[in-house]
Amino acid sequence: MDVLINVFVGLHIIGIASLLGGFLTQMKAMGAGTARFTPAMLHGALTMLVTGVLLVGFREMDGGTVNHIKIGVKLAVLFVILCLVYVKRDEERVDKALFGTVGALTVVNIFIAVLWR
Repeated sequence: MDVLINVFVGLHIIGIASLLGGFLTQMKAMGAGTARFTPAMLHGALTMLVTGVLLVGFREMDGGTVNHIKIGVKLAVLFVILCLVYVKRDEERVDKALFGTVGALTVVNIFIAVLWR
């Protein structure tokens, strides 16, 4: 079970990298007002959702403890990110504030994962 959990942790990190990397590559465009949500950002958020839910299930099946409040907060933040990226995915330009919000929420989600014990 440990190998399976570690594989999905790696996939979860790849999802985070895709979402955050898509944001960071658009920062210059955000300054110019031409930023847009890339498909990699949507796919990264979806990967985070699927692998995160599976990780919680695997951890509980393995007999480990899960902080359900932390997972609920992370899921709520990810749900907001997913909604924003999904709804605005086809637009040529996304408002700076909206685009910055997605980046900030992504960073918040990372800090929740790392710092909340």
